Amino acid sequence: MANVSTASAHWEDSLEDGFGTISAESSQLFTEVPYNFKARAEHSVSITTPEELLGAAHAACFSMAFSMVLEEKGFVAKSIDTTADVTFAVTADGPAITAIHLTNHSVIDGISQAEFDAVAQTVKASCPVSKALSGVEKITLDATLN
Repeated sequence: MANVSTASAHWEDSLEDGFGTISAESSQLFTEVPYNFKARAEHSVSITTPEELLGAAHAACFSMAFSMVLEEKGFVAKSIDTTADVTFAVTADGPAITAIHLTNHSVIDGISQAEFDAVAQTVKASCPVSKALSGVEKITLDATLN
């Protein structure tokens, strides 16, 4: 079974002065959300960035994959909370996503620390978004079992 999810982006003007909008076409959860280069390079609370959207996708995918791998091992999490910090920088090779740091806090009854650590590392390497972002030079993980 395959599922295609669709998002779109619109852009106007130059990179420095331009602006655009991003829409989640498949779900219609958000439409015409603003984005621009200034927010990407300098951070802005009210305007999203491609990196923020990648971070949301990575955190969601990691959490779902964590749940799946836990279930395969006979565990069910009470909660899985994941944050993805995505770093955008201008490098010698041009603009790039240079790092992603995942932070996970999970509550799982009956799992040992060693089992938890093994699952976390497996999921970091195998969730579909991690695989899709394999070109990012540095993807790190701090996982905490509560």
